[in-house]
Amino acid sequence: MKKVRTRFAPSPTGYMHLGNLRSALYGFLFARQNNGEYILRIEDTDLDRYVPGAVEVIYDTLERSGIYFDEGPNEGGPYGPYVQSLRKEIYLKYAKELVDKGAAYYCFCTKERLESLADETGVKKYDKHCLKLSKEEIEEKLRSGIPYVIRQNMPTTGVSKYTDLVYGEIVIENKELEDQVLIKSDGFPTYNFANVIDDHLMHVTHVMRGNEYLSSTPKYNLLYDAFGWEKPQYIHLPPIMKDETRKLSKRHGDAYFDDFVKKGFLPEAIVNYIALLGWSPKTNQEKFTMEELIQQFDIKGISRSGAIFDINKLCWLNSEYIKELDFDKFMVYATPYFEQSSIKNRYDYRKFGKILQTRIETFADVIEKVKFIDEYQQFDPILYENKKLKIDIPLAKDILSRSIPILEELDDNMWYAEKMHEVIVKIAERFGYKAAQVYTVLRVALSGLSVTPGGSAEIADILGKNESIRRLKQSLAWLD
Repeated sequence: MKKVRTRFAPSPTGYMHLGNLRSALYGFLFARQNNGEYILRIEDTDLDRYVPGAVEVIYDTLERSGIYFDEGPNEGGPYGPYVQSLRKEIYLKYAKELVDKGAAYYCFCTKERLESLADETGVKKYDKHCLKLSKEEIEEKLRSGIPYVIRQNMPTTGVSKYTDLVYGEIVIENKELEDQVLIKSDGFPTYNFANVIDDHLMHVTHVMRGNEYLSSTPKYNLLYDAFGWEKPQYIHLPPIMKDETRKLSKRHGDAYFDDFVKKGFLPEAIVNYIALLGWSPKTNQEKFTMEELIQQFDIKGISRSGAIFDINKLCWLNSEYIKELDFDKFMVYATPYFEQSSIKNRYDYRKFGKILQTRIETFADVIEKVKFIDEYQQFDPILYENKKLKIDIPLAKDILSRSIPILEELDDNMWYAEKMHEVIVKIAERFGYKAAQVYTVLRVALSGLSVTPGGSAEIADILGKNESIRRLKQSLAWLD
């Protein structure tokens, strides 16, 4: 059995789309699971779409995602170069070989003539006009320097069949296949041609890509047949959908890996989630390490239908990853969001971090979660009332009146959350309250809110003694 070799072949056109990242991930998992080799190839022959710096973005995204390669532009390898723009002469040589075999031909048609081929629906299909040119006519046009492309000569009758490892047997009528351009007028190959040449020369055994290429694959197989080459096996992947009818779209800016990272999602959580978009494990497990994904990934679990992107599910999964972070690591991720928040340079970020780590779904939530600390203003006393804890306004007033003098006696160096918990429990025991009653009244008095990210001890610790006592006295005055 041949050694498994898969490839990821992105175009350097900007940030990484989640659909592309999933293709990269599945190719990586399949290669690693089969003790194979994984190749990165940069498909940059469309010069109009090339974005400077995009190759670095690709490498950065994949590195943060835990995906690495055996061969590629940076890694090197026996079948390089791994950048298509550096392989221009290779493609031209093979295209001319196809011309000699009659499997391709020179086309000198002008842009105006090609535009005139559109039918009533606007669809253009090339009519093999230049296939009829004599050898002498072709040579004369080439000598005259008339611009040309090289087109594949497609059969017009019969059908083309192949077996996809996800979708099964695919049958396409040959009359549906257009004589696609292999070499453009600038001498560069099209994607459709270059990927076949490179996959063969780089000994790729399995081609993994989106299912939008299901109907194009017969064109590629005809090229393999024309050269007499062995075809790879195909694994076409279902789309990632925004909803039942729309794909997750680059145009709407909601589909890029970097966008989600900037919104406060962890790369590990993103990778874990997209692994489950279109693939179902054999168990009910939802949270996977990369090593677990490598062990459990199976192309038999890949769905044929589109997977709907559920932001709520991603948020939940991300929150699980956040909870498990070492606290210092959590603070590394959280600090930039504290810096963007209303508390910048005004409170101890670490004290806030301790109450937020288990209460946020994304790091961007930090910005909203800390606002409450500065939104203190006169509030409706009804916030104290709690039927479950049997708290009414008179009880709230009583708890505040008795708590403030005791809290005032605390030394400044004793004003921290752990000590506050001790004091609050002692207040409850001393005056016959339930501890939950004291905690609740103090929390409402300190924040002016019915719901806060942290409890009264943590809020008091963040505010410090002077501000905490001021707020407690103010709240009591409002009750009076």
